[in-house]
This record gives sequence, structure tokens and C-alpha cells, in this order.
Amino acid sequence: MMLQSSFLVLRQKIFCKRCMSHIPVMVNNVVNYLKHKNVIIDMTFGAGGHTKALLKSSPSSVIICLDKDPEAFKVAQQLAVEHPNRIHPIHGNFSDLPQLLSKLNVKHVDGILFDYGCSSGQLDIAERGFSLSKTGPLDMRMNPNNDTPTAADVLEYADEQDLYGIFKIYGEEKHARKIARAIIENRYTFTPVRTTTDLANLVSNILPNRTDKLGRPAHPATKIFQALRIFVNDELNEIDYGMILAKHFLKLGGTLVTVTFHSLEDTIVKRHLTGNLLENSANPVPLRFSSHITCSDKEQSNDACWLMLTKHVVTATSEEVQNNPRSRSAKLRAAVRVK
Repeated sequence: MMLQSSFLVLRQKIFCKRCMSHIPVMVNNVVNYLKHKNVIIDMTFGAGGHTKALLKSSPSSVIICLDKDPEAFKVAQQLAVEHPNRIHPIHGNFSDLPQLLSKLNVKHVDGILFDYGCSSGQLDIAERGFSLSKTGPLDMRMNPNNDTPTAADVLEYADEQDLYGIFKIYGEEKHARKIARAIIENRYTFTPVRTTTDLANLVSNILPNRTDKLGRPAHPATKIFQALRIFVNDELNEIDYGMILAKHFLKLGGTLVTVTFHSLEDTIVKRHLTGNLLENSANPVPLRFSSHITCSDKEQSNDACWLMLTKHVVTATSEEVQNNPRSRSAKLRAAVRVK
């Protein structure tokens, strides 16, 4: 028990140290859209980079910091000690927001920020299971205290067709069938895939080397790790509900800023901002198997509750990508609630 406790302390120290060196993505853009707002919700606090920048740029702003990750929540609590009355940490999912804000007696806010994806602190702790480059158990739960299936559970108990669906839909992996079959064969021929290295090596042995959009080497298992993380944490439904809540809690004239890192996330955000919804949902997974609603006509476009602040999606500058490679796939959207 003492050893387990010391490991918990060590994980927190690693997370905190990594947060100190964490570089938030497109931070100047975020600050420009949200500075001088009275009350802001950082829906994905993570390492706190955006929140810290907003604290500096807007001395009167109060920021509510939400995160489902218990380590990130502890970082937010420490920041609250350093900035009393300006930081309010809350722990939970997007779907917990109504209850959490009710406890704070908050009904509406002036700005909301979403920065999706893993934080550097999560990637640097091998035991979290997010990293391709660090050997650890295949956990991938944003909140490891939850009694929910891990990525290892998915790989051990899901059948081939289910694995194929997860990899194809959530990872947009064109070799999904081949990888799913290899995992099933490995399960019965050798041993189940239990660690991040097991999975990374298995995929590397099947797929050729890849490069990213900038021509740099990319690990063949990147999309598989993404798919499992999204599935384990039900990320797309959480994002969908988070956008619904943003509309509910933002005041008229309030500003929403989102930073996405892959097309599935960005599709959900874009559909909400353009009013392109099906049965109040913008999750692209069910929509792929339904008749898509288009917002190409002027009347439907004008029915959206948002006024876009940018004509096109904003991407990181080449200089930022050089300094912070994580920003290379980032897409920022900003909008004002108008109805």
C-alpha cells in the first residue's frame, strides 16, 4: 500500500513538472478571442497552459477549470491557491457540467474554451497508456479512477468485427481489417496485447512506415492509438454534448473557441456552429449512416445560433509548428452566440 501511495505521488510530480514545460497550442489566438471576458470556462484544463495565459492577459477574468483527469484537477487546485477567487477547479466530464456549475451558482458565462486531445502530462506518464514511445499498460482512460473498460480490455474481449469498426471509424485507418485480424490471431496464438509497446510493435510489423503532413516520420500505430482512446473515453459523444452545453451556458454575445486535432472532432464542432444537426446530434459516426443534412442553402445557414469570427478555420503558423510539433494538426474555430 505504501509503495502504491509513493507511485501516486511520483505520477503527480511528473505531471506537474511536465505541465511547467507544456506549450499550449495556438495560445495567442485563444487569448485574443477570450481576453477581458468576465467569466470563462476552460472545458479541457489539462496542463493549464491556456488558463495561465488568460490569467496574465485579463487581470479581472474568473476562470472555471474543468477536467476529467484527476491529475489535471490537482494542478488546477494548486493554481487556485496561487490565484484565489480567480480560479475555480471542477472535476468531471462535459456531461457533468450542469451539476458542477449549479454548485458554484453559475448560470451563464462570457467565454468557453475547448482544447481537445491529450495533454503533454498524460503522454509523459507511461502508466496512463497514451504514449506510443513509452512502455506501459494499455489503459487510456482519461480518468483512471473510473471503473470502465481499458484499451487492453477492448483488445482482449472485442471480436474482430468490433475491432475493425473501432479502428475504421474512430481511427480512420484504411488497414483496419488487417490490424483487427492480427490482434485476434495474436490473442489465440501467442498472448493478448497488454502494453503500449505490444500494440505499437504489432502494428509496426503489419504496416509500412508512414510520414505526417510535413513529411516527417510518423508511427504506423498512431491512428490505432487514437481510435482506442476515443472509444474508451466516449470522446465523440462527450464533444457533441459539450457543444450543446456551450450553447446553453454561454450568454448572448459570449465567445466560444475550439481547438481540434483530427477530422472527427472538427466535424462535430463545425456541424454545431453551422446548425447542421440531425436529431440535435452532430456526432459524425451515426450521421455517416443517415441522410446528411446540408447547410448549403442560405435559409438553413442563417438558422445557426452562432456567428463565426473567422471566415475559415485557423491553423498554426509554420513558426509555431516548428516550436511545438503538436500544433501541426490543430484547427481553431471561434464564434459568438447570437441566438
